[in-house]
Amino acid sequence: MPMEALIERIVREGQGIGRGVLKVDSFLNHQIDVALMDEIGRELAGRFAGHSVTKILTVESSGIPVACAVSRAMGYLPVVFAKKAAPNTMVEGVYSTDVKSFTKETVSTIRVSRKYLQPTDRILIIDDFLAYGESAMGLTRLVKNAGAAVAGIGVVIEKQFQGGSGKLKEAGYLVESLAVIRSITDGNIEFI
Repeated sequence: MPMEALIERIVREGQGIGRGVLKVDSFLNHQIDVALMDEIGRELAGRFAGHSVTKILTVESSGIPVACAVSRAMGYLPVVFAKKAAPNTMVEGVYSTDVKSFTKETVSTIRVSRKYLQPTDRILIIDDFLAYGESAMGLTRLVKNAGAAVAGIGVVIEKQFQGGSGKLKEAGYLVESLAVIRSITDGNIEFI
């Protein structure tokens, strides 16, 4: 079920660019509307209630505010984020994998310290966008490498026409998206 407040905000402030880019930086991934973020957090938390989640995992940086909002709504679960750069403080063992960004046209190595993903964890993966599914699949690989379980994948905005959700569901993952976009064509945004 779509989240009406989010869809209304996308319609009012979102900008469709070309045939696949949605700009929502006025409330989601540059400037953040914290009240809306808390609503998003409660909605995603509700969708994964009963899935025995022990930690929330995202990738830096736009997924972090969403993951924190979900954490608050789930009783302040730990939030872990995969880093795209290797800081000199990350001296212990890490889980890492390469992820392609179609928006930025780059490949990044994302990494998480081994001490923050344990085999006993049930991980909820959270992200702001789901397009081709590369970030989410990369995060699932990190979870598998740790011997942990993926409880599900929660997304604020899914661009269904880019196929990521289908790929994740085909791989057996539960995917919950709050706003699902069928197409973006010449600035026009069509929702499912």
